Amino acid sequence: MSDLSLTKTKMQSGIWQGVLTGGASAPKISVTHLGQPVEGISLSEGRDESTWLLQIPIPADAISDGVQTLLITDTETGDLLDSITLIAGEELDDDLRAEVDLLRAELDMLKRAFRRHCLETA
Repeated sequence: MSDLSLTKTKMQSGIWQGVLTGGASAPKISVTHLGQPVEGISLSEGRDESTWLLQIPIPADAISDGVQTLLITDTETGDLLDSITLIAGEELDDDLRAEVDLLRAELDMLKRAFRRHCLETA
């Protein structure tokens, strides 16, 4: 289980921003969209030793009709810290598609972790 906690602060000009707390050294964070890594992630020191400022540029291919989900994970533990859900196209009120898309992405992440675990313990 990750000691990190991630809190979104804002999203502006295509950059998602948040604050990571916990951990004594710089955390290792990965962000994926459709199973592919998102490039250009920025992590900088915050106000104290256990605070880090995270900036994630939203990839252009994530801005399309429908529901798109980016997963933010702690690389050390594999724990999901947060997700970014983008909904574009027709106006969607109380749409469950975002939740289903997140569940699919989390299930894919669990399958990869389980397969890796099976390979490592075999």
